[in-house]
Amino acid sequence: MIDKIKPIPSLSSNSVFLAALLGMVGGFLDAYTFISRDGVFANAQTGNIVLFAVNAATGEWKESLIFIPPLIAFILGVLVSEIVKIPSIREILHSYRRSILILECIVLIIVGFLPTSVPNIIVTTSISFVSSLQISTFNKLDKWAYNSTMTTGNLRTATQAAYAAFTKQSQEAKIQFKEFSIIIGSFLFGALLGTFTTTQFGNKAIWVSAFILIIALALYHKDKGYIRKRCVS
Repeated sequence: MIDKIKPIPSLSSNSVFLAALLGMVGGFLDAYTFISRDGVFANAQTGNIVLFAVNAATGEWKESLIFIPPLIAFILGVLVSEIVKIPSIREILHSYRRSILILECIVLIIVGFLPTSVPNIIVTTSISFVSSLQISTFNKLDKWAYNSTMTTGNLRTATQAAYAAFTKQSQEAKIQFKEFSIIIGSFLFGALLGTFTTTQFGNKAIWVSAFILIIALALYHKDKGYIRKRCVS
């Protein structure tokens, strides 16, 4: 008789648990940069583009320039996330997703060590780069696309799923609504946590988000290294 040992809860790249942790980081970083760094949204580039346009249109050219580097950093992050997927590079890294999580942690830890005298633009640009890496690498929840650094699309998807679950009694829609609600709640919690810790601890509060990523990295590593064993009796 062969019995299978139950696997540990999955923390694969498209699991809801990992998505919740990353959503928490996304909300945290947006609150952190908005409160402590010139009101710039490091994650939401739509907001930065709008703020750039508003300042430029009103003749505030100097103020508008602070929104350009985060946009460039975001584009650079997307390019890096694509480069690591090249087969030869993936073979060297073994797991490009794990490498992206490590890179995120390193950047955020370094940012926490930067003195307050460092221009805000350096910090917001660094965080935009991290956000871009995350959104480009981890964007699937089961078979659905999601966003761990912005919540507008997730809110739309959750609402549509709730409608389908109510009107069509769709079990798949119920699961989708539940999982996307978890991500939205995690993003909200991250923003609350980011607001509280930033007002209390200042620049070094960013280490909280790095710690969350370290947890995600450790669990992701454990999940990927888990070998299902069979007991033969």
